[in-house]
Amino acid sequence: MNPLPLFIAEISSNHGCNIERCYEFIDTAARIGCGAVKFQLFRIKDLFAPEILTRSAEHRERERWELPESFIPLIAERCRERKILFSCTPFFLDAVDILSPHVDFLKIASYELLWTNLLERCAASGKPVVLSTGMAEMNEIEAAVHTLYSSGCKDLSLLHCVSGYPAPVNQANLAALRTLKNKFNCKIGWSDHTVSESVIQRAIHKYDAEIIELHLDLDKTGAEYEAGHCWLPHQVERLIRHIREGLEADGDGVKRPVEAEMPDREWRADPEDGLRPFKSIRKIWKAE
Repeated sequence: MNPLPLFIAEISSNHGCNIERCYEFIDTAARIGCGAVKFQLFRIKDLFAPEILTRSAEHRERERWELPESFIPLIAERCRERKILFSCTPFFLDAVDILSPHVDFLKIASYELLWTNLLERCAASGKPVVLSTGMAEMNEIEAAVHTLYSSGCKDLSLLHCVSGYPAPVNQANLAALRTLKNKFNCKIGWSDHTVSESVIQRAIHKYDAEIIELHLDLDKTGAEYEAGHCWLPHQVERLIRHIREGLEADGDGVKRPVEAEMPDREWRADPEDGLRPFKSIRKIWKAE
């Protein structure tokens, strides 16, 4: 049986700068079957250009979404207690140094794929790196992969991603997973914004996605939920259960009668007269 992909619950900005809510996300993700949680470490002043912040109150207000740096060791400890991996996306250079002692892997967002300095800093950390490739053309991905490997990255995973929030199913282009695998021969996965179980199933069973990242909200109150790209806990739990069931159906490929069929084997048509059951059963059978 093929292993279950690594499910990463993307917490993003849904934690509301509340450590108890962070803990609830971690506990929930572990309970519903995810193997990792991912937070984001950004500072608005280091995320958007001054020209944008000066003109946009909406962008300035996102400062209230920032994850306090003091939360990082607390989140890491909670993840260890719940036996779930901890990852975080660095959005400024020093964030890599802040996160490296605590995370199991670093995640680079699609929007930062072109930022060579960040790629180099992540690679030099010695941590495994997961890179999302939304909006990128192949030459841009090739350049990013080259930068990561030449800067010391030893464990790289690439996520195909459609950076639409939500992403239309008919634009998912899951076949790009195979393109990435053939080109880069590394671990591949799908970063989801479709909230479609069919898309996830297809990514795993046809295109061998080894990682599935999806945005999680607890209760429809998170900052991102209204945009339409977040999953709720019961949806993720059902999805993972269905995938496990599908993997259990694979078997070993040897064609032979299985346990569930054994009671009916002798009720097949007898080869001599074509009647059911076998003659040997007819002689001893009694109606209940």
